[in-house]
Amino acid sequence: MTHKITLIPGDGIGPEVTEAARRCIEATGVKIEWEEVIAGLGAQEKTGDVLPQEVLKSIKKNKVALKGPIITPIGEGFRSVNVAIRQALDLYACVRPAKYYAGVKSRYNDVDLVIVRENSEDLYAGIEFEEGAAETKSLIAQIEKYTKRKIRPDSGISIKPISRYASERIAKFAFEYAIKYNRKKVTVVTKANIMKFSDGLFLKTARAVAGKYAGRIIFEEALVDNMAMQLVQKPKNFDVLLLPNLYGDIISDLCAGLAGGLGVAPGANIGDDIAVFEAVHGAAPKYKGLNKANPSAMILSGALMLKHIKEEKAAQNLENAVREVIAEGKSVTYDLKPTPDDPTAVGTKEMADAIIRAIEK
Repeated sequence: MTHKITLIPGDGIGPEVTEAARRCIEATGVKIEWEEVIAGLGAQEKTGDVLPQEVLKSIKKNKVALKGPIITPIGEGFRSVNVAIRQALDLYACVRPAKYYAGVKSRYNDVDLVIVRENSEDLYAGIEFEEGAAETKSLIAQIEKYTKRKIRPDSGISIKPISRYASERIAKFAFEYAIKYNRKKVTVVTKANIMKFSDGLFLKTARAVAGKYAGRIIFEEALVDNMAMQLVQKPKNFDVLLLPNLYGDIISDLCAGLAGGLGVAPGANIGDDIAVFEAVHGAAPKYKGLNKANPSAMILSGALMLKHIKEEKAAQNLENAVREVIAEGKSVTYDLKPTPDDPTAVGTKEMADAIIRAIEK
């Protein structure tokens, strides 16, 4: 069987790590017909649009995509292309495993966590009102009228919507994921003691869903600030973490740090019938074209993709090959060496070559 999959190279180091992942995926023997499209800065330069409609059409048609990192300007410019893709395709579940691989520099050797992040709502909905704008002043006046609370007139406003519908479907996803992959526990993480009507609704909905899985999956609750501390102290106490959008983004980076960094952090964005797979790390434009970036996160995202398309054996072979190369510590990029200036470090392409050899032997 040949799988048709959309390939989005991305910006910065994106094309290099995406090419490395493509080569490693093909080395597993799975037959794939790639349909390459561009998004991000490269697309903006060619078409004037950071997210051309052809990209969304391709993903909708093929149902699966492998996407390289795309630059998101900080504080100005266009909004995140990554978020736009998730919202346009209703990829409501962000899944980010954080697993320790022997050979990676970390203070821990027992990290095996899965972050399930609600992907469609919360502050990432992008409902914002700019400081000084007429509609912002009007909104501030309305809020003050209904809450009897003063808001400084020079404020910018962001809206945090959390619905029962979205909370229920992501909670169900987390519990079904736990059952499918033999995980033991789901911990819902919120700040419901302060945001009682948004985070509170997320928590209340998660509790209701958890009741349907009683006896099969352990359910726990935690506040996000306390969870950050507990993860640093004892990550082995946790399994699957269920979070709203913003906390999920932050905590997934924390968990990646526990496992050794974003260089080994894969990710998936999943909807009812469409999924996009991407590394958690960004585009790192300063390393563009230097053949220096660690391709592991992108390759491991490819392993998640292979699992999704039911090529489980190939997925396991690919992950095992990454594990073997990292553990050996010979043909790895600078960030996986004892010191960043280690002269034996290899490039992105050469690490991919080593992984391919491990697959094929």
